[in-house]
Amino acid sequence: MSIQKKGVRDSSSLGAGPSLRLVWPQWQGAGADVVRLLTPELPFEQARRGYAVGAAVLGAILPEHDGPTAVVPVELGPKGLEERDGVEAKDAILGQLNAALHTIEQHAPARIVTLGGECSVSVAPFANLAERYGEDLAVVWVDSHPDVGTPASAYHGYHAMALGTLTGHGDSDVLQLLPATVDPKRAALAGLHSWTEDDFPNAAEWGITAFGPNELRESSQPLLEWLAGTGCTRVALHLDVDVVDSNEAIFGLGKEPGGLTTEQVHRVIQDIDAAADIVGMTIAEFVPRQVIQLQELLRGLPLL
Repeated sequence: MSIQKKGVRDSSSLGAGPSLRLVWPQWQGAGADVVRLLTPELPFEQARRGYAVGAAVLGAILPEHDGPTAVVPVELGPKGLEERDGVEAKDAILGQLNAALHTIEQHAPARIVTLGGECSVSVAPFANLAERYGEDLAVVWVDSHPDVGTPASAYHGYHAMALGTLTGHGDSDVLQLLPATVDPKRAALAGLHSWTEDDFPNAAEWGITAFGPNELRESSQPLLEWLAGTGCTRVALHLDVDVVDSNEAIFGLGKEPGGLTTEQVHRVIQDIDAAADIVGMTIAEFVPRQVIQLQELLRGLPLL
């Protein structure tokens, strides 16, 4: 199912509005089986909710924010985790997506920085920005994975459907909540090198452009040429921290060797910033393993 944007605000008011920092520690989008597989050294319940710890750490280490900060309420208990219609934890995801959209609408921001949480936390802010900026908005998805799954995919974790949803493909109940979607021809994957065979063909079928790490190691030019070809002057940029080569650092849920280095990721984003107005920025999938292990060490100790 695909939907079209519902409308764009008057161009004279596009740049008006605050810069919102959205803290959204959603964890339900990551499939339980995958969490068990990729974090065997951690207690499962703590590992699964590690994204919430990651959002708290990001908030602590980032510079102070000049504009408003809003926190999307996230259920930390077992409510709404059942799989439905090919989407794990669909009820929790729908409720939190609706809350995020409502929170964003209250602030009417011109720019949104989102601290996640797993990859699906980009869906609400980018859909809001797509409504505001219309065809002048491109999406650059910096990630090891394509995130173009659908409920028909073998893996039912919603975080692997995030870019598919943003480009109008996916669960009808989710899509009906979105104020807008993005034409797949205005979406690009950067750093892609890990995928499942049943999902990756969706990117080509829908028209999403993909750049592997080797295409961006020496220069960002291929991505910048694609961006220029879209004609867009504004970008919503999604950064999944697992795009960083896990031989250098393991920031995400799983180990993904062969990715970009931190220096290369930094350069790519800086080059995009020089070429366009970045109006959306998401930091997603940060799972601070050592912090979670420290939590376990301190759990139940006296006076704490």
